[in-house]
Amino acid sequence: MVLGRALHFVFKVGDRARTATFYKDVLGMVVLRHEEFEEGCKASCNGPYDNKWSKTMVGYGPEDTHFVSELTYNYGIGDYRLGNDFVGLTIQSSEAVSNAKKQGWAMTEDKDGVFVTEDPGGYKFFLVNKERPKTDPVQKVTLAVSDLQRSINFWSNLLGMKVYTKDDAKRQALLGYADDQCKLELQDIGSPVDHGSAYGRIAFSCPREQDGHEICFVGEEAFRDLSKMDPAGNKLLENSIAEDKSDEWFAKHRRPKPSA
Repeated sequence: MVLGRALHFVFKVGDRARTATFYKDVLGMVVLRHEEFEEGCKASCNGPYDNKWSKTMVGYGPEDTHFVSELTYNYGIGDYRLGNDFVGLTIQSSEAVSNAKKQGWAMTEDKDGVFVTEDPGGYKFFLVNKERPKTDPVQKVTLAVSDLQRSINFWSNLLGMKVYTKDDAKRQALLGYADDQCKLELQDIGSPVDHGSAYGRIAFSCPREQDGHEICFVGEEAFRDLSKMDPAGNKLLENSIAEDKSDEWFAKHRRPKPSA
């Protein structure tokens, strides 16, 4: 039984046009969907950016079978300070390597024959120079951690991920929910994790095995900030009730309010 699934990683982008070109023309991904928002996310999912923004989902196939990228663009923000939280995304695609070479995209080749490149925002991508598989070409997303064993315990014991490999010498561990899914690689950097101003975020789906109850995981610090008591809360509620004319509308038209 699959307990969960890796969904996507959120990248904050400052140059939407160049970034889209990189994902489409270099990596070979396609745009899966695009949404525009007139104001900041009420659940703080976009970080401290309370203005017009957009998100674009790009990947190699449908989101229900592929690990994709969410490109978040905040209008008026030209760039972000990257932290050390995101190490890189590993993709198996000789086509992407060829595209990068043809377009003169800066790359280096490591000792294992993997090509390392960056998108316009500075996020790293590791390109394995092999034919793209029929399944998801995105092999793993690597995130930095400050304590490898503590992180393994969290992802494995609490969230139910399988530990595929653990390399104490390299201070790395590879985890996942299924063999045919994108894996999560944890890299112990031996120092605190800095998220910069980009606030990258990885998303996973959770099962609905427990009688269909929906579960939401939130960051403790962000939720504490979001959930502070608002002294004006009661007044806002009263104003909203007073401004709601739906009862009058239905009474005027001699219709009952529909039942959900």
